Amino acid sequence: MSALNLRDASTFPSRRVEAWKYTDLRKHLREAPTPSAEATVTGAGPFADLGGDEIAFGNGRPTGAEAFVASGVQTLRLRFVSDAAGTGHSASVKIAARLGARLLLLESHEGAGADYVAHNRVDIDVAAGAEVTRIVLVEEPAEAISVTDIDVKVAPGAVYRQTTVTTGARLQRQATTVAHGGDAAEIRLDGLYTLSDARHTDLTSVVSHSGLNGQTSQLTKGVVRDTARGVFQGKIVVERGADGTDARMGHHALILGERAEVDAKPELVIYADDVQCAHGNTVGNLDESALFYMQQRGIPVDEARALLTQAFLIEVVDRIEHDAAREVVRSWLTAKL
Repeated sequence: MSALNLRDASTFPSRRVEAWKYTDLRKHLREAPTPSAEATVTGAGPFADLGGDEIAFGNGRPTGAEAFVASGVQTLRLRFVSDAAGTGHSASVKIAARLGARLLLLESHEGAGADYVAHNRVDIDVAAGAEVTRIVLVEEPAEAISVTDIDVKVAPGAVYRQTTVTTGARLQRQATTVAHGGDAAEIRLDGLYTLSDARHTDLTSVVSHSGLNGQTSQLTKGVVRDTARGVFQGKIVVERGADGTDARMGHHALILGERAEVDAKPELVIYADDVQCAHGNTVGNLDESALFYMQQRGIPVDEARALLTQAFLIEVVDRIEHDAAREVVRSWLTAKL
């Protein structure tokens, strides 16, 4: 879990810290921000139609509980709502899924106002035999700064699935740390970013396998335009004794602007024998022949680009197992494109 503390400027990392090499928080934030005023959580959020319980934070202040324990088949909507300008706020929540629980965690970061600073912490504990599916939609103002730290503990035999979809901000980071218990535990850790103007997002993750026969599947895709910057840092560590690990990581991005940038750092660190591990990374442009083909059939160039971009990104969305949540994300993404 990050040691970042918005009340203490000495904790703000700079690019000299390896894990923050591409996301220089100190460059944008040199002093501790003034605490944000209270904010009322209004509206229903993007996942309202899927029902379930709700935990909401308005400028870091909870409207109810700050913890949730799932013991059966349950849905939880977790909302981080920011409505501030030039101030900062923090929130922290703990989520647990007990033995045999099936939790659908629908998380949204909903930003209004302007150049606020938000720091959120999410702790998730997945017990043996439990399943947690976490879907995250992040939509914040162009001038916002936000950092979210997710610390996940996955017990032997448990299942954890995560999909993060974001449009970036002035400086934005979603950092996930997973302790993988092995014993056939399964993890899917996916991400998707679509950035324009001068927006920046950083999807960072570290998965540590400590038990036998664990599985990790990770796919991140992104599109950057104008002067936007996308960052992917994925690290999978296979500890000694974690034989039988099957870990796959892929990151693929499109750069659709001459001044846009993508920084990718996929890593595999393996200390065990008898493992199957692989990672891949590609950065390129749209297929010009496909674009030409579509134009020849009467599709305007802007529409053709949007369709090809959506086809490239939709693979991440299609990996979401929950039908209703997948359709919400699909609709949300289509509207952004």
